Amino acid sequence: MKRSLRTEEKLQVSREIGTLSIDLGNTTTVVAFQAETDQEARLLDLPPITRTQGEIPSLVWFSETNSPSLLIGQEVIASGLAGKNDPNLSRDFKRWIGDPSSSDKKEFGLTPEKAGELLLTAIWEKLPTQLDIRRLVLTTPVESYRTYKSWLHDVCSKLPVDEIALVDEPTAAAMGAGMPPGSKLLVCDFGGSTIDLSLVALEGGEGKASPIAELLKFNGQDLHERSRQVVRCAKVLGKSGIRLGGRDLDRWIANELLPQVTQSENILDGAEKIKCRLSQTDLRDSEQLIEVVEDQKFLKLSREKFQELLVKRNFLTSLENLLKQTLSGGRSNNCDLSDLNGVVAVGGGSKIPLIRTWLIENTKPAPFLTPPPVEAVALGALSLTPGVRIQDVLKKGIFIRCWDKRSEKHFWHPLFLSGQTWPTPEGLEIVLASSQKNQTHIEIVVGETQAEGSHEVIYIDGIPTIESISKEPVLKRLHDIQLSIPLRPPGQPGEDCLRIKFKINDQATLFLEGIDLRTRESIEKQNLTTIT
Repeated sequence: MKRSLRTEEKLQVSREIGTLSIDLGNTTTVVAFQAETDQEARLLDLPPITRTQGEIPSLVWFSETNSPSLLIGQEVIASGLAGKNDPNLSRDFKRWIGDPSSSDKKEFGLTPEKAGELLLTAIWEKLPTQLDIRRLVLTTPVESYRTYKSWLHDVCSKLPVDEIALVDEPTAAAMGAGMPPGSKLLVCDFGGSTIDLSLVALEGGEGKASPIAELLKFNGQDLHERSRQVVRCAKVLGKSGIRLGGRDLDRWIANELLPQVTQSENILDGAEKIKCRLSQTDLRDSEQLIEVVEDQKFLKLSREKFQELLVKRNFLTSLENLLKQTLSGGRSNNCDLSDLNGVVAVGGGSKIPLIRTWLIENTKPAPFLTPPPVEAVALGALSLTPGVRIQDVLKKGIFIRCWDKRSEKHFWHPLFLSGQTWPTPEGLEIVLASSQKNQTHIEIVVGETQAEGSHEVIYIDGIPTIESISKEPVLKRLHDIQLSIPLRPPGQPGEDCLRIKFKINDQATLFLEGIDLRTRESIEKQNLTTIT
């Protein structure tokens, strides 16, 4: 009996206890691990699904009739299925997770959420047996933080791990660049499906605690939607994003060079290969590269022509607009380029020379930092320990409709402006008056601003196209808000009746509470809407 116990103890000692980080990407997913006793993290090799150490192609092939029924990552490529237009193949699916209503959504055999779940589950199943994962840290894009977080929670809550934490990709990238706590950075993430620009102020410095990730699960207990932890916030001072990424650039290349040919996966993969080759530092701008994609079909492109293509497609114009939006949010938080400790470019698209040159020229005097572009986010996430949630900023202003006694007309009064941070600890108080004789109710009407001077991506004949949005701010009533507060006794014209406080909580819910100024009776808390 004693001998058996000693053997069990030996096996336990040989296991590596630590944290696993997964950065799910649109084209590449990165997996890293850091043991509790190690100072450095390492990328994991998970054969047969990894392409290189730590990198898994974001590919899922699933069939209910064929055998094998499920292939993940490099398995799909090794089986020769990655280049086929097969309804069983799911790729480019990350961009659609958390955005199920998009009119541009690609048709999948699997839902994007299910494809992502199969990929994450396969990663867990392929982990080396000697790893004892006590904490799982996941990353999420800024643009769809809340819906993406909910999906990740549903998937990963089934995994046998005591702690699950979440960090947004820009903050993880900043940490991956090796910047110290307290730094202010512009993080530019050029992914396979999105471009995200964020001004990030890392918590910490000058004796303050460092940033850590949002905790979804702790000590085996699910904290999603009900955590009351006191959090320290890594603050996003300004941000902007667009659903345009590396795979869209591949489509542009394919459409430019083979305009009359249907964009098969073989052609798109060839476009991706030539795009990557054009990013090599020792290449002359005029040098022509050739990539054979199918019998009698090839792609021929130089860096010079590729750059002209990006300009023609309004890519740099879109970047300029995203940078203006991001810096505008930063200025409202007293932060400009001169205040930054650095500019961090991550994601596969950050290797493209035109993008790097544009960033360097347009973000002076901030220093340009060059962390490993693909794995920076996953490695940065490992440096964040559970307990902190990101304090976000509003992308749209929120207004309430009020009655002007002097002009006897309704007008929109601002509650929260675009660029303000949330959750809002204090909220905003407003006094509402009656506008009619013997008024029995006050209706709460809330609106939000539409995007100002930005760009969006629409698909024309399957080709991503950047379209401008009007620079004039437009107010849109939120029709999902239907709230009428009774007045007892009825109000009279011009009489101040209600004092209402509006707040946004950490679940992005806009709610109100208040009192009747005449009777001092409390108004029950009412949830109005979830901000977007």
